[in-house]
Amino acid sequence: MKAVVWHGKRDVRVDTVPDPRIELANDIVVKVTSTGICGSDLHLYELLGPFMAEGDILGHEPMGIVEEVGQDITNVHPGDRVVIPFNIACGHCWMCERGLMSQCETTQVRREAKGAALFGYTRLYGQVPGGQAEYLRVPQAQFGPIVVPQGPPDDRFVYLSDVLPTAWQAVEYADVPEGGTLAILGLGPVGDMAARVAWHRGYRVIGVDRVPERLARARANRIEVVDLDAHDDVAGVLREMTGGRGPDSVVDAVGMEAHGSPAGKLAQTMVGLLPDLVAEKFIDKAGVDRLAALHLAIDAVRRGGTISVSGMYGGTADPLPMMALFDKQIQLRMGQANVKRWIDDIMPLLSDDDQLGVDGFATHHAPLDAAPQAYEAFQEKRDGTVKVLLRP
Repeated sequence: MKAVVWHGKRDVRVDTVPDPRIELANDIVVKVTSTGICGSDLHLYELLGPFMAEGDILGHEPMGIVEEVGQDITNVHPGDRVVIPFNIACGHCWMCERGLMSQCETTQVRREAKGAALFGYTRLYGQVPGGQAEYLRVPQAQFGPIVVPQGPPDDRFVYLSDVLPTAWQAVEYADVPEGGTLAILGLGPVGDMAARVAWHRGYRVIGVDRVPERLARARANRIEVVDLDAHDDVAGVLREMTGGRGPDSVVDAVGMEAHGSPAGKLAQTMVGLLPDLVAEKFIDKAGVDRLAALHLAIDAVRRGGTISVSGMYGGTADPLPMMALFDKQIQLRMGQANVKRWIDDIMPLLSDDDQLGVDGFATHHAPLDAAPQAYEAFQEKRDGTVKVLLRP
């Protein structure tokens, strides 16, 4: 089969690789019909190469048709149309039973001291072959697959794999009071979708970004926007818009690759020049994150407010303004999305009236063979690229 394969920094290719097969009794094999490129895939493309191996298959946002099932599988059948969550969870361990599927104790990558295994995402998370491919083996299929109706286009459901539950959890964790204001930093795929979810819930939503196409896209969906490049003091602008206090809650949908930190950018560039073993330790222990977005969130949120972090951060020694967090009595919540926890809440919004506008959410569709060009355009924020769906 064909698959998108990692070969090095900014070097992904479409290679011919062996077809996946049933390995365990609770596996299934899915013929992939649509698969997204995620913002966190760009971390692999740009920064987290020391944790990758040449030949790793990328991607964690797939959906498709069940081709084959293991002997213990009774919940799905060949021919079923399914979306595959990005985290691999068993559904029955202590963590899963408490709605923390991203911490599944059955698939935790203990040798790396990490949570549940993920599709297509580095040695740190199990090095499980990903879904940017023609076929995908799905472990723990007694729980993971989400069966969706036949008929509507893939665009209606594919975001259940990651974008929708990640955005939903970001808003849920933000703990916005009734009638309150939520600021969202970063209007990439997750930030954009979080803005739609929050507006649907009746909150006042303010989106912050610097990319004109992303600002225009949010504005077209009735979101107030602030251009990061048009103001020296964005936190001050957000306070002015909210009676001088600041928004009740802030979602950081940016993460480690935020702009605005020359020292952080220099650290990331230098890490790219280090041998892999040295770079691994530097990323995991010393911290190479650009914290501009998180610092902005801390500055902007009102006293007693909540910050919800959905953007990915890497290092363990990143300096945080702990005095400000303590003094402002800020609540801070974060983590990988617990996909299956939120599906029952989200599914009714994907009915025929498409309340979140998912049918038109993708800015670009491309064949699998065009993945290298799509990664490059997404990384460079070129041609209005916000969300790319690949069609194997």
